[in-house]
Amino acid sequence: MKIQKSRWPRRLALVGLVAALTACSILPRVGPTKREIFAGSVQNEGDAFIVEVNNRVTEATAVVPSLGFGPEFTNTGVVGSDTIRPGDTLGISIWENVDDGILTTAGAPAVLEEVQVDGAGFIFIPYAGRIHASGNNPEAVRRVITEKLQGQTPEPQVMVSRLAGDGATVTVTGAVGGQGVYPIERPTRTLNAMLARAGGVSIEPEIAQVKIIRGSKTGTIWFEDLFENPSFDIALRGGDRILVEEDSRSFTALGATGTQTRVGFESQTLSAIEAIAQVGGLSSATADPTGVFVFRNEAEEISNQVLGRGDLIGAQRMVYVLNLTEPNGMFMARDFVIRDGDTVYVTEAPYVQWTKVLSAVTGTIGAVDTLSTAASLAAP
Repeated sequence: MKIQKSRWPRRLALVGLVAALTACSILPRVGPTKREIFAGSVQNEGDAFIVEVNNRVTEATAVVPSLGFGPEFTNTGVVGSDTIRPGDTLGISIWENVDDGILTTAGAPAVLEEVQVDGAGFIFIPYAGRIHASGNNPEAVRRVITEKLQGQTPEPQVMVSRLAGDGATVTVTGAVGGQGVYPIERPTRTLNAMLARAGGVSIEPEIAQVKIIRGSKTGTIWFEDLFENPSFDIALRGGDRILVEEDSRSFTALGATGTQTRVGFESQTLSAIEAIAQVGGLSSATADPTGVFVFRNEAEEISNQVLGRGDLIGAQRMVYVLNLTEPNGMFMARDFVIRDGDTVYVTEAPYVQWTKVLSAVTGTIGAVDTLSTAASLAAP
């Protein structure tokens, strides 16, 4: 009985020690508590504005990146599929109305396969000489060749066709079925058709972005917008570079969630409730649904609008608070838009720290009791 009585002072001392450690925040945890975050607000001489999310806040912060093509892309007409350019290859056939012609015999055409248009835009035809082809269509070139040959053979019959060549091509790279250099032909004169020719996009359409580089101009759109906005199915030009890539936006999830990591967006717009779902939801064992925070550096214009002020200059540190237990808390989380670079943090429930304290107390006392018992048994 004496041994049992001597243990109580030790236990009380250990309880006091653990309580002191808890007050000093030495026990392990996932991050700051809700009280500590509020303590760092501007109202408490901190450096961040703490804002509870409501309908006004969701409207002011619902900023989605605007993608689209400028007039230099949308106002461009479709390239004529038969227009000949330097580098193109032509197929030319010539019939002569004599038994012994200058190029062939009667009934059999002289076939000039793959006649390439040179850099200056000319082709060479025997007995017709150099003919300017660039900028013309096959019919115009046919008439010129016919006129050139009429003085040397009676009633020549000429056929000219533009074959797929290098004169008007685009480069398609990135997340497509088949990267490569593709000619602009009759079926592939617009962006959507060219992407289909390249095998379509090889990533999820919801996060696919299509970028076009034309000289010094660049335009980017969401792939899905090609079908919702017909004006984005722009006409292509020779030399265009098309890049399909995955949306690079992301947010960071920390605290009492299913996982703590950097997470990419899975759609054009992402709400707070969807962001939480992407990381496995709230931890049922530790999360505090009243303490869901979104940390963000907010632009000056939006900061003033959210806070109802007009004197803030430059980006401001904002901490948006979501309480999922309120009657409209889930709706607020559904309407609040997550943006690139956000940090979504869920605090632990208050009882979690107490659980850790009790665990520490129980474990420590058990260890001390074991040592005390061993010491008592070993004493003479």
